[in-house]
Amino acid sequence: MPIIHSTYKAPYFLFSEHLETIIPALFRKNEPIKYQRERIDTPDQDFLDLDWSFKGSDTLIILSHGLEGNSKTQYILGMVYLLNSLGYDTLSWNYRGCSGEINKLHRFYHSGETGDLDFVIDHAIRKKKYSKIALIGFSIGGNITLKYLGEQGANIKPQITCSVNFSVPCHLASGAKKLAGWGSYVYMKRFLNSLEKKVIEKSRIMPEVISAEGFDKIRNFLEFDEMYTAPIHGFKNAFEYWEKCSSLFYLKDIKIPTLLVNACNDPFLTPQCFPVREAEENPHLFLEMPEQGGHVGFIEKKISGIYWSEKRAVEFISDYL
Repeated sequence: MPIIHSTYKAPYFLFSEHLETIIPALFRKNEPIKYQRERIDTPDQDFLDLDWSFKGSDTLIILSHGLEGNSKTQYILGMVYLLNSLGYDTLSWNYRGCSGEINKLHRFYHSGETGDLDFVIDHAIRKKKYSKIALIGFSIGGNITLKYLGEQGANIKPQITCSVNFSVPCHLASGAKKLAGWGSYVYMKRFLNSLEKKVIEKSRIMPEVISAEGFDKIRNFLEFDEMYTAPIHGFKNAFEYWEKCSSLFYLKDIKIPTLLVNACNDPFLTPQCFPVREAEENPHLFLEMPEQGGHVGFIEKKISGIYWSEKRAVEFISDYL
């Protein structure tokens, strides 16, 4: 019954879940990472930008960022720094349209897009012939990772040994509803502003297949997913998209050691995002639910420096590598 007792406690100056979430995102300073960027062509004539950090290891850690994040998001850089300092190679991949250049196709990425992750993993194995690979996901990157692991099940590539995921909205429908509330207005506005810029840019490049008309009326993920995500990616509507792409429904099939850390005070998560029953029934799924942490927060002592989440990921990964 792998429900893990968590010892994490937020520092005294972060006295709310919103401070725990916002302060690291806005004010954390990380040590510089020297990425080597590689662009790879996808089978559907698009591209993905991969940011490598090599240390000469035969072990690779692949990191997947959150919604509208990228390889330079603070929590990615912090994790890469610690992993590199311990000698691991890392690959921080950018979803389509997230690397600083809009992708070629009218499609975007979405919360259940596991095909690109699989393609990136295959490329990494071919490129360097790594003997061991671990996956780390944050927020929707965690949802993508967990869904991927469940889809692969017992057929997962033998190089993939374990996975760690933080702040995962593994039940998309309830998460979208929560973020539509007034208490989440700042977060929702930030996401939509970023997405709107991409829609506008795409509509200028390919006006025959995508339009930004009416975007100013979108107020939440239901409306965005109904107008863009679902029709562009082949779902009947937003509800079908959420149902088919929520990693919650794939957790039972995970067959490698996998840690899910969701803070109880995460302002993005709902009770459905704490899969206690699934963890109790799957010996490969370890669930840790610290009382504090916010959304992808987990500051230990100060705003800059190593975070608890980074040390926790290394601790779990080292047990299974």
